[in-house]
This record gives sequence, C-alpha cells and structure tokens, in this order.
Amino acid sequence: MIRVLLGHRGTMVRGALAAVLARENDLDVVAEVESSDEILTAIGRRPQVVVLDPQLPGKVGIEDLCRKLTGRGVLVLIDHEAIAATSLALVKQAPRIGLIATDSSTDQLVEAIRDVAKGLPVVDVRLAVAALKAGDNPLTDRECEVLRQVTTGATAQEIARTLSLSAGTVRNYLSRILAKTGARSRIEAIRKAQDAGWI
Repeated sequence: MIRVLLGHRGTMVRGALAAVLARENDLDVVAEVESSDEILTAIGRRPQVVVLDPQLPGKVGIEDLCRKLTGRGVLVLIDHEAIAATSLALVKQAPRIGLIATDSSTDQLVEAIRDVAKGLPVVDVRLAVAALKAGDNPLTDRECEVLRQVTTGATAQEIARTLSLSAGTVRNYLSRILAKTGARSRIEAIRKAQDAGWI
C-alpha cells in the first residue's frame, strides 16, 4: 500500500484528487492539507509520496518544502500554461522530485505516484522545456507569491492578512519587486513578470 499525502490550495480539487486515488487498491490517502506549513506537520503520518500544488500557501516556499521532504517521493502538479520560474527551480530538483502537468489524465497521475514511490523519475517533457525557456527569476518565492496576490487586485493589507505578514513587510516586498523588475508600477511589474514567465 502506497501512503499518499495531498497538499493543494483548492478544497474541491483536493477532494477530487483524493476520491480518484481512493479508487485504487494500492493507494491510501493518509492526509489532505491546504498549506505548506500543514505538510510539514502531516509528515508524521508517514506518507511515501507527497503530491503538491506548487502555489500552496504558507510560510514555507515550494522549493524549500521539496528540499525538506527528503526520504519520500514528491510529485508536483504544474499547469504548463502558467509555467513560472518557480517551476524552473523545481525542474532543477528533478529527478529527485517528480513533475506532472495538471492536464494529465487521472491514469497518468496514478502511474506517476506509483513511479515516484518506486524512486523512478517522473518529468513531463513539456514542463521541463517550458520551464527551461522561462529563464532565471530574480524574484524570491515570497516575492512571486506577493506579486501573484497583487494580480487579484488585493491591497497591501489584504495581502498581509492572506500571507500572515505585516502590511509594512508587504510594502517592502513590493518595493523590492519594483526594483528587481525595473517597473514603475505594480501593473507594469505584473506584466513584466508574466511576460518573463516568473509568475
């Protein structure tokens, strides 16, 4: 029996994935969580494979989280239409971690989990190529997370609440984002970051 931990920000998607995996005789979903912080706590359930959403909210960034999950298989679900430089950093961690596109079939997902559990490499070729084309990202994981929040129209105070930061810290992140992207406004920073594939 392969013990699986699911980490996804979307309640409906997380539940649907759990339902798909529950149909398999050799897979057991031992926990479902919605933040990176909860992943580190849920590791006590001894999962063999951790399936992750790369945009999982929380204080621990996805790259650091993947590094901390040594000794167990990690499979990251990535939307190849929205490849970001975060994905490039994840591709560089392959084959230690597996990467599968979100538009893969449920059968492909199940097989990928089985392969990762066996220690076999799982890397979607389209993801690898798109991530390598994205180039190096000057923004940190947290800066990308803040900028993604800005794309929703959230204010600094709202972003602070969502990410468990102070409003001042969010403003500091926004200043650094503008400096690193060479943008004069948040809108221009978003455009530049999206065009470069950073968010």
